[in-house]
Parts: sequence; C-alpha cells; structure tokens
Amino acid sequence: MNYPKLNLPSFELKTRICSETGAEEVFDTQRKKYVRLTPEEWVRQHFVCHLIHTLGFPQGRIGNEIPIRVGRMEKRCDTVVYDQFGHPAVIIEYKAPTVPLTQKVFNQIVRYNFALQVDYLMVSNGLHHYCCRLNHQLNRFEFLPELPRWEQIESQE
Repeated sequence: MNYPKLNLPSFELKTRICSETGAEEVFDTQRKKYVRLTPEEWVRQHFVCHLIHTLGFPQGRIGNEIPIRVGRMEKRCDTVVYDQFGHPAVIIEYKAPTVPLTQKVFNQIVRYNFALQVDYLMVSNGLHHYCCRLNHQLNRFEFLPELPRWEQIESQE
C-alpha cells in the first residue's frame, strides 16, 4: 500500500505480507511483533522512530497500545513514555494523516490523562504534531512551540 509522506524524518520500517490474511504488516520494535499496517500505524511507527532517533527518547521507556482504565471503561493509549522510575511521563495519541487534529482528539487524550496523570500530552497525524505541558501553578495545559527533546522532559520532573 502507498502511504503518504509524513512531516517526520523518513525511517526504514520492516514490513511483510501476512501469509494468513494477506494484510500488510509492520514490525513494531516496542511490542516486538508484527502488527497490521494501517495509516495510523504508519504514523505511530514513524513518530516513535523520531522520538528515539531524533529527540533522544529512551527506547526502553516507550510502550505502544498501553491498556488503561478510564472510569469503568478499558481503553488503550497509543503510546506512553515512562520516566526513570517507571511512572508515565508522556501520552501520545495518533491519527491517520487524513484525520484532522480537532478538539475532540485533545479531549480524548485529556480523558486518558485522568488515569495516568502525566505532564506532557502529544498528538500527531503525521503531518501536524502538537505537544502541551501541564502548568501545575495555573492548572492548565500550555502548548509548546515544538516537540521537546527527552532531556527537556526529564529536567522538568
């Protein structure tokens, strides 16, 4: 399948065609298995590579498809990045490149944050990326001008 060029550095992804279903799959290095390659997964894989190889995020602290409980419902965070103590530090939500990043997307990730209580939220559709940080003094999120490097996040803890 042809996936669009993203507003992220290009990374070589390991793909295959599933012999059972005929679907295209990509190897997720975080989950250590092949998963169905969808437009959203295309964004996730490139974004995680960008976090690790460009922004210095530690690969061993990144988890994909992390189950959480929001109220009485089981949900999954697309990606969670953990601090040195194993506590969630960043939640990332991905959408396909054709999906606009609306208030509804931000509301979704804020709901996830009720469960995880992180200081950083990121959303990306591969073309646009946003990061906001919780300002504890004002009790609100403030949008950052660019995606932070891991050292910036770690120094805030």
